[in-house]
Amino acid sequence: MHPAPADEEIVPKKSVVDYKKSVSRRGVLAELYQAEVGTLAQLAKNLHSSVPSITNIVEELVEEKWVTTFGTAVGNHGRRPVLFGLNPQDKYILALDISTHDTKVLIMNMQREVIFRRDVLLGLEDSAEFTKALLTVTQEVLHESGMQTADLVAIGISMPGLIHYQNGTNMTYRRINQEDKSLSTLISEQFGLPVYVINDTKATVLGEHRFGLARGKKHVLAINIDWGVGLGIILNGEIFQGAAGFAGELGHIQIDPDGELCHCGKVGCLDTITSARSLGRRVQRGLKEGRASKLSAYLDRIEEIDIEKVIEAALEGDAFAIDILFDVGTELGKGLSMAVHLFNPEIVIVDGIVVKADAFITNPIGQAINKYCLSDFRNELSIEISQLGERAKWVGIHIYVMDQLFATV
Repeated sequence: MHPAPADEEIVPKKSVVDYKKSVSRRGVLAELYQAEVGTLAQLAKNLHSSVPSITNIVEELVEEKWVTTFGTAVGNHGRRPVLFGLNPQDKYILALDISTHDTKVLIMNMQREVIFRRDVLLGLEDSAEFTKALLTVTQEVLHESGMQTADLVAIGISMPGLIHYQNGTNMTYRRINQEDKSLSTLISEQFGLPVYVINDTKATVLGEHRFGLARGKKHVLAINIDWGVGLGIILNGEIFQGAAGFAGELGHIQIDPDGELCHCGKVGCLDTITSARSLGRRVQRGLKEGRASKLSAYLDRIEEIDIEKVIEAALEGDAFAIDILFDVGTELGKGLSMAVHLFNPEIVIVDGIVVKADAFITNPIGQAINKYCLSDFRNELSIEISQLGERAKWVGIHIYVMDQLFATV
């Protein structure tokens, strides 16, 4: 058997070297993203590499403006090593936090800091008009911020609905796509940037897992209670997507077979009992039936009553508002009990607009879980209110985008 020609031997060797280098670059970026800063020695140790190899990679990333220096590490003696971290002043991400009631446009640096924010009264609708309005608003906000598209490395979008994780298509709001082009493709074409789309609840649990209460935990549920109810799931330290990315639609399990018609077309979904929208309807019905409450002051403009007004009344001791929140928490606890039995989490994190209700929501959730879950499932389980609040979702968008970018750097 004759030996292969020399030039045929070089190609695979180069490929292996390039691959290893690419993996090392991704490793450095991911490590600095999570740890925020690190020395060359720390990076080499954590990535199981040599200091000279890491030094070469970091120097390249500094030249490409992905990485910069952050002073020196604290030491007792000798020369203090230089600290490196992701560059907060050169590459930025545009984040679109879209909900059914508004859209938040954010510009974030590599350190996950929001350097510009604009809230726009543009709620998600299943129409081509929404897409046109979103493109216009995004362009206007970008101009207002003083940023150029050249300053951005990507655009990240979170929104409600069934998001197919492989192509980013929203299967719930299908009309936001145009002909054969998805929303992400339309935005990408307008701005000339990569666009990544993630479900809002999955963004939230991603933020909580990397930088919130779930940091370091492997089995996590994050329930996001806003104008709908979503469940983010972390299994074995990874976000659980399901076959197409639709896992976690807790709001559409049936709780009341004789209940209200849900916007999804089914009857008695958890959403019809526990979402912010349904809570508002329940309050309005109760007041019309004559229930005594401070909220009666809004009877002549009852449509103005929202969940924040209900929570405010509860915090002031209003019995009707407290009863409503208790009922909502109890039903949420019932729904979560199913998820607890399925996934056996270490922690359940409550996110979304109802977090302002604090114990008025977490107490009945905990009581319902105690009532409907087997005791062995409850022993190691804690229920916590998010400390990141709405930032959990923004951080999650940022993480999702950066993970995709690091795979290509």
